[in-house]
Amino acid sequence: MKLLILDAGHCLSLALAREVSRRADTELIIEQGTIITASRLEAIAPDAVIVPPLAHPLNMAPAAVTAHADAVETCLDACLALNVALVWCVSDQLYEDGLDVLIDEHVVPAPRDESLRRLVQTGNRIRAEFQRHLIVRLGPLFALEGSHAWLNEIIDNLVLGQAVSAAEDVIFCPTSADAVAMALIGMLQQQASGANAWGAYHLAGTEPVSAFTFTSMVRTQLLTHLEGRGEKIALGEVKPLKHHHDAKLRRVLNCRRVLDVFGVHQKPWRLEAGRMIDAWCFTREHNRVSNTGASA
Repeated sequence: MKLLILDAGHCLSLALAREVSRRADTELIIEQGTIITASRLEAIAPDAVIVPPLAHPLNMAPAAVTAHADAVETCLDACLALNVALVWCVSDQLYEDGLDVLIDEHVVPAPRDESLRRLVQTGNRIRAEFQRHLIVRLGPLFALEGSHAWLNEIIDNLVLGQAVSAAEDVIFCPTSADAVAMALIGMLQQQASGANAWGAYHLAGTEPVSAFTFTSMVRTQLLTHLEGRGEKIALGEVKPLKHHHDAKLRRVLNCRRVLDVFGVHQKPWRLEAGRMIDAWCFTREHNRVSNTGASA
């Protein structure tokens, strides 16, 4: 199976590259830009095109969000022309106001924000015009490298002693980019084998938390890992933010369908974050030893 993913520097593109490198059944082509034309798509001839998400569209300039929607629709036109499957990953922020209950796939987002509505229009067009699509709604992605990676920014700021502010009144499910990459390949492999289960799916980590709780846990684990390696660093503090004064906003995706259809289990974010923090500390220690040896 040959896959094409756009936006080479995105954390999901990098995660997908790592996952494919461990497999013999999947080939990955990474396109530098975020737009694919029909002629370019015909030359590559992939089985599917994957478009990584805007991780935080609510916090982006409207022009950037609109440009992303336009790029996705250009990709849709190319996929329609050549009948190449399209996978569009979308942030859970499209559910702008959240829900008090788990959000199922059939609940089409209806945001108030004009930029988010533009993304919903793109999703509506995909559903209406092209059967061979997967719209994969994700919780906030985290990874150690690439754009939209979140975790790397938290760690870098903490190590520099800078305070990190995070909302304590928005509840969501942090989602490992590595876990998403693994799941997408599994889903597309099954589609290539005749599953024919196109449509919208929710894919997020387990255990709903706030950004403040997630960031605080990262700080605690980072401190524990560093002290275990003999490093004492005065990490920055985590400061709570409040955006909703009445009640906490819950944006929790129900991921039962992806399990029932494809057998994809959600990865606990605590384990994934802990694994990544351990990998970050190992790399830091390795680089420090290498630099010490070089200077000697």
